[in-house]
Amino acid sequence: MNIIKPEIFVENEINGIEILKHIEKIGRVCYKSEDSITADSAARFVKNIIKSGHESVIEHYSISVRIICDRGVTHEIVRHRIASYSQESTRYCNYSRDKFDNQITYIKPNFWCSENEGDKEKMKLWEETLSVIEKNYMKLVDLGATPQEARSILPNSLKTELVMTMNLREWRHFLRLRASKASHPQMREVAFLILNEFKGKIPVIFDDISAE
Repeated sequence: MNIIKPEIFVENEINGIEILKHIEKIGRVCYKSEDSITADSAARFVKNIIKSGHESVIEHYSISVRIICDRGVTHEIVRHRIASYSQESTRYCNYSRDKFDNQITYIKPNFWCSENEGDKEKMKLWEETLSVIEKNYMKLVDLGATPQEARSILPNSLKTELVMTMNLREWRHFLRLRASKASHPQMREVAFLILNEFKGKIPVIFDDISAE
């Protein structure tokens, strides 16, 4: 049994300044103000269109992100309609094989991370439960069950990989919802990873969304 934390990887080669220039070039068609483009006008232009609510302009650029998280979180992610998804399939992935190190990988929950005795007891029970699931999954496969049959006992804590592609407007919508305090703690953890990555690489577009 392997226990890991969530991770994210941006699949695109991101040049934040070039993204802003791309959006400005397209957005100025609306106003026929292409002659106002200068070497440093893109950030100001994009900031103004976001401030004015003219966010359809930023739909002209999309980003793909690979997310490694638990399957429970992906059930929330795929509720976002304006996106494309490709996800690791438990129908076809046989976790008893060498490519998976002959073990099941789980995502550590971030809500039992303190050193108090109550949280330690919860984590102990969680690990014991998942250990039994792993053993029984392997036994089912040994008995001839196919991966799609054996998966019926796999829990939400199972590690999965999901690649999602959204345009920048939808990423803003996704992150405003999923980084908020009302979001599930594990969903919020993933949203913060994405938001901080975007803030570090793309100027202006995500500045107004809190990463706390």
